[in-house]
Amino acid sequence: MGRYLGSSCRLCRREGEKLFLKGTRCMTYRCAMERRAYAPGQHGNARKAKLSNFGLQMREKQKVKRIYGMFEKQFNNYFGKAVTTKGVTGTVLLQMLERRLDNVLYQLGFATSRKQGRQIVSHGFVFVNDHKVNIPSCQVKENDEIALKFKKKGKKTVDDNLKFSENRAVPAWLEIDREHYKAKIKRLPAREDINFPVNEQLIIELYSR
Repeated sequence: MGRYLGSSCRLCRREGEKLFLKGTRCMTYRCAMERRAYAPGQHGNARKAKLSNFGLQMREKQKVKRIYGMFEKQFNNYFGKAVTTKGVTGTVLLQMLERRLDNVLYQLGFATSRKQGRQIVSHGFVFVNDHKVNIPSCQVKENDEIALKFKKKGKKTVDDNLKFSENRAVPAWLEIDREHYKAKIKRLPAREDINFPVNEQLIIELYSR
């Protein structure tokens, strides 16, 4: 699968808010949003035009795509599954995205960003129910147990990540044992567990056009 190789800070500036795509750097003065809080490009600092309804819907979809680090086709697949799953489509879509393994590692504090969470999974450090999983998009289920196992590398990075995120609250649907690098999925995430500002109804309206 392809991956975005451009500037992550450019994506935050385009959406006009911090998406925390670069982990620890987003919390320092080096964050581009702190220095250039306007859209990238030659005319990014010009007066903003008022967005149409379609523009608002498109920006909301792009924001969610970029937060979870995926391209259009992958996001369309998630939406297609959400439509055919019982429940409120917008809520189901966000639940499916939250249940991605790379996002779970980020929410637990094992990674400082979802991008780093994908790297940790891809490097083979993550075991779900004692089975090695190297697919970042793997969907966790209720009562799944997650463990990180290291060989020669990786442990120090995760230790640093845990120290950095020790003051960040772990979502109520997750349970973590930092000392033993283990976690458990207590339940599936609810809408109120998703704490970044997103209006999923705009995404539904976009796909309903």
